[in-house]
Amino acid sequence: MFRRGGLKIPRLKITKWKFKLLTLTIFGFFSIVATLVYVYDYRTVTYFLRPIWDTPPKSFQIIPHYYADGMNLSELCALHGWTHRPTPRRVFDAVIFSNEVDLLEIRMRELMPFVTKFLVLESNATFTGKPKPLYFADQKDSRFKFIHPQLLYSNIPSRPQIPNRDPFDNEKHHRIAMGNFLRTAGIQDGDLLITADADEIPSAHTIHLLQNCDGYPSPMHLQLRNYLYSFEFLVDSNSWRSSVELYRKETQYRHSRKTDHCLADAGWHCSFCFRYIRDFVFKMKAYSHADRIRRPSLLNPERIQKIICKGSDIFDMLPEEFTYKELISKLGAVAKSFSGVHMPKYLLENAETYRYLLPGNCIRDPLPVSL
Repeated sequence: MFRRGGLKIPRLKITKWKFKLLTLTIFGFFSIVATLVYVYDYRTVTYFLRPIWDTPPKSFQIIPHYYADGMNLSELCALHGWTHRPTPRRVFDAVIFSNEVDLLEIRMRELMPFVTKFLVLESNATFTGKPKPLYFADQKDSRFKFIHPQLLYSNIPSRPQIPNRDPFDNEKHHRIAMGNFLRTAGIQDGDLLITADADEIPSAHTIHLLQNCDGYPSPMHLQLRNYLYSFEFLVDSNSWRSSVELYRKETQYRHSRKTDHCLADAGWHCSFCFRYIRDFVFKMKAYSHADRIRRPSLLNPERIQKIICKGSDIFDMLPEEFTYKELISKLGAVAKSFSGVHMPKYLLENAETYRYLLPGNCIRDPLPVSL
């Protein structure tokens, strides 16, 4: 104890073993950081340190979701605390399309009994500015002829190449274009708008419920089961970026957080769920996080095939989590799921066609890949 300005301040006593433990802890921490920098890159270190420098977003208010075969809509609406509408709402499903052809068809088949108009917006360039074919346009009159009565299609020309342009700037440009497309498509106040990417598939019974009930919050996010590479690897149930809302003139087409409300167990998000290795390579180079390709070997087809069967991270990165508890729990490969229950109906009805999406079928068609 010693005095300073009349105050008694206790001396801090550090024993030798405490000093050694502190030294070893600091040394160990910086050794881990140095190893991550050497083996990976600065981004991996950022993810490792994220629980220290970042704070988690506000938790969602999860809305319980009820469904069972055979229940009528009045019962289901009442069970949620909502009221049954005398007439169903019109539903507009708007998708900015890249190359997820199989998932888009599964999504459309799932939702077509309840959607008034499907809007598909496609560009001849990726978010990273690379030229791409109009995949949907090429198959619109063949594979997607079944949806023609409900389909509205538009394409957006590529923007002039600007060195080092942020891919998220191009993504924002596409979402503004979709907002304009919606207005020309005839959407009106009170119509139900689904905002989701092609690999985010709301379940049919969810949309059927929402178009026939009043009283739920708008906008409202949809909590989706989060799968990786196929329906074999269930990561978690925390995919939330898809949303529904009752359209208003001021509505913006955004794929970011809009509200604290989230409807539980409302569908599926199947990320990087492709039939061919070439499509994995394409998306890795095309989407807004293409800067995660830190070395050419990440695009090696043999490596990608092993990653798909293992359930590991395709970019060889640490999980993006806000706590070390969550980060540690998600280290390594995703555990395999052997359940084929509660999947999109069209997927199971056409299991032979989409076998690669089902548990136990990780081998992809080895078509040649252009790197």
